[in-house]
Parts: sequence; structure tokens; C-alpha cells
Amino acid sequence: MNRISFQGERGAYSEAASISFFEGEIETIPCSTFADALKNTENGASDYSILPVENSLEGSVGESNDLLLSTNLIVTGEIYHRVHHCLIGTGSIGDIETVYSHPQALGQCRQFIQENSLKTIPSYDTAGSVKIIKDLNKNNVACIASKNAAEIFDVPVIQEGIEDTANNYTRFLVFSKEKNDKTENSKTSIIFSVKHEAGTLYQIINEFYQHKINLTKIESRPNKSTAWEYNFYVDFEGHQDDSSIKDLLEKLRNHSTFLKILGSYPIAKLD
Repeated sequence: MNRISFQGERGAYSEAASISFFEGEIETIPCSTFADALKNTENGASDYSILPVENSLEGSVGESNDLLLSTNLIVTGEIYHRVHHCLIGTGSIGDIETVYSHPQALGQCRQFIQENSLKTIPSYDTAGSVKIIKDLNKNNVACIASKNAAEIFDVPVIQEGIEDTANNYTRFLVFSKEKNDKTENSKTSIIFSVKHEAGTLYQIINEFYQHKINLTKIESRPNKSTAWEYNFYVDFEGHQDDSSIKDLLEKLRNHSTFLKILGSYPIAKLD
């Protein structure tokens, strides 16, 4: 049985994504932080860990992406999980003054929150926010989380589908100690940095063009150790064991000051 570590309480979207990704019977292990989820797998307390890395409405999950730099785990899979948010609490919609949830969920429901003039309080986890309001036991507070989390903590759903748009997906990456076997439709993820000089990023992008490799994502994030310098997070089609990808990565090493290969894995479909 596969053991999967995730951040949050039972009923978190990360747990739901784990259940969707892995076939058969699994054991899900709740962790307090993203770092703890990865550490569990690094230490052998779980076989896999799963982290949200970006959302179709709110963009990247900064904390998760920053951890990609330091973990020694390998990315072995991805899943796009459809997110349905619910307003959960013991009062009615007219009673609610304050709403708790993870900052990403609050951002994904910004329009609903503004329309109802709700005060927001960020919490560590969507499912954890259900636990918080259950303990508070007040009719004027509610939270945003999944219907499953409401059922687990036995707190009523006030309103379903409160996200700003139905096109609300979170992309999760799956991590393990073992490298993936090569598959026909693969994606590879890397992180690199370049010298703070004119044309250095162009040289990198040009290598992808010359090798006819399709970039599916490129994003910059601040380099924590050097002010106003950046790391670039890149996803592209192909497996790191492909001869053309091997050649590309060698060229990238020559043009970059830092290069980390996160892993190659099957491309997920958007259901």
C-alpha cells in the first residue's frame, strides 16, 4: 500500500488529489507544513508526498515552489485537481461576518467575499479552517473549504460553488525518492538561474527553439540569497533520458549559473 504525505487536515484538497492520482488502496498522512510532507518522504515515513504548485486563478503557490530548490526528492507525477469551494458554517449567509481559509482559497473566492462584505482571516489549510470554526462555534464566522471537509468535521455547508469561476484547477506535483521510467508523453521540470547580463536568458530560450522543444511553462521567482536576482522555473515536453533533452540540458548548464533537474513524469490531462 502506498503511503502519501500531504499538508493539511483530513479533507484537504491535497488529500483529494492524492486519492485521485493513486490507484487502489492508499494511506494518506496529514502533515502540518509542506516541508513536513516532503521530509516524511525523505525520511521514509511515506512513499510519496504531494504539493500544490499552482492554481488556474491565483497562480503559483510560493511556499511549495521555494521548497523545490532544497528537496532531494524527484518529481514523478502531476495532477490537475478541480477545486469546488464551499462556504461552511453553522449560521446563515446573512449572519456571516468573518471567513477563514487558506490564502489561496480566499483569493479564488475574492468576488464572493467582496459581494458579501466579509472580513477574511488566513489560516494554514482549507480543511483546517473547518476545524477552527467548529471549535469557535459562532454563527457569524464561516470558512471556505471542500464539501468533503465539511462532512468530515460535521459542519453544515451554507453555499456551494463560491469560487470566482468554474475553471478553477490546482496543479499538484507528486514526489518520491525513485526516478520515473520513461513514458511516451513526458514532461520535465527544471530550475535554473543565469548571470545578470544582457542576453543570458535569450541564450537559454534559444536553445529550446534550436532543439525544437516545446516550453509549457516559464516563471521567475526571487533568489532568496541574492537581492534582485531570480530563479527560473521551467516545464517542457520530453523526458530527461531522451537524447535531444540530454543535449539540451548540457547546453543549458553552459549558459546558466545554476541548474537543477526536478524530474520527468507523464503529462497529466485536464479533466
